[in-house]
Amino acid sequence: MSLLAIGINHNTASVELREKVAFSPEKLAEAHKQLEADSNIKSGVIVSTCNRTEIYFDVKPASRGKVIDWMTEFHQVKPEEIKSCLYVHEDQAAIKHLMRVSCGLDSLVLGEPQILGQVKQAYSSARELKSVDGTMEKLFQKTFSVAKRVRTETEIGGSAVSVAYAACTLAKHIFESLSKSTVLLVGAGETIELVAKHLSDNGCENIIVANRTRERALGLAKQFNAEVISLEEIPDHLHRADIVISSTASPLPIIGKGMVETALKKRKRQPILIVDIAVPRDVEQQVGDLNDIYLYTVDDLQSIVQQNMEQRKVEAIQAEAIVSEESIAFMTWLRSLHAVDSIREFRTSANEIREELIAKSLQSLAAGSDPEKVLLELSNKLTNRLIHAPTRALQSAAEQGDPEKLSVIRQSIGLDDLQQN
Repeated sequence: MSLLAIGINHNTASVELREKVAFSPEKLAEAHKQLEADSNIKSGVIVSTCNRTEIYFDVKPASRGKVIDWMTEFHQVKPEEIKSCLYVHEDQAAIKHLMRVSCGLDSLVLGEPQILGQVKQAYSSARELKSVDGTMEKLFQKTFSVAKRVRTETEIGGSAVSVAYAACTLAKHIFESLSKSTVLLVGAGETIELVAKHLSDNGCENIIVANRTRERALGLAKQFNAEVISLEEIPDHLHRADIVISSTASPLPIIGKGMVETALKKRKRQPILIVDIAVPRDVEQQVGDLNDIYLYTVDDLQSIVQQNMEQRKVEAIQAEAIVSEESIAFMTWLRSLHAVDSIREFRTSANEIREELIAKSLQSLAAGSDPEKVLLELSNKLTNRLIHAPTRALQSAAEQGDPEKLSVIRQSIGLDDLQQN
């Protein structure tokens, strides 16, 4: 059997094509059922996210083309539409690719941790559907330990590389504990939702959501047990906020200098961190001139994100080295399994020859033959039978003028290398 990885991702295919070959939960069970029914496939795991669709197989070496055909037929896409976007990795390359994907080295955002959870879920689903066993199971377990090693030995996931994450990281640097801080989130779009998630993950319990439409804000508030106010109510609640993070689509500023001055008076000059990640800006530029106000714009955060991305690239060098080392080690172990099978077959063959010749010798002895002659005949026949295959292999290598093959055969039967003589 041979390990095979086939897929498309954000680097090779458009989102429209990725949508066509994505495996929904409903399709996933049927796909695994079909894979299990194919005698050419021993096991398989399907990883399907918004940025990639990949299938990892343990297959017969000659089945690569059949697997690609199955993928196009299953999703009912034209072969010419997908084949130019497909990448195919075999054996060690497949092992290394899976490890790189799981460590976030092949992600749209370098080092992002979500992909590991998605790969784990894909593996878990395959196990539940009884589509993975043996070598594939060992490979995924090893991959998860490699991802853990990369996270432990490098800082590839330690720096903020999204504006939302950078905003929360900035707040953590300025305030000792987010659990004691009150945060006002202005807006309720995807960016603010991501900010709220990061805040919640870091122990923030006091969140106020201000939005133009209460319905959208209520949905967000329910997730994070937050309080909801309207944009018009911000002046009445701004003084409560230690941190303000704003991201709306408003064409005009929502928070002005006068509003913030009033809030500072009510706070008795306790400082406020304001992070404005909206374009156009939600906070008047003059707010940054006030004492006790720390105002950061999206440009400030982009600078932080860029610095952190460069740091991740540095850490990725070490991560790549770990993945290379571990993929080679796993492939070495895999090859050793093939050696075990070969040794077992060779030993079985030799024992069959021995038992056949001993049986004939015992028959000769029972018939009254000379024991010395029987023993001599046994030793000669056993020697000839055992050296027959290696002798033929030596002759073939010599006739083909293949010194490397000849050297390997000589070494395998205990002879010195010809180059040493």
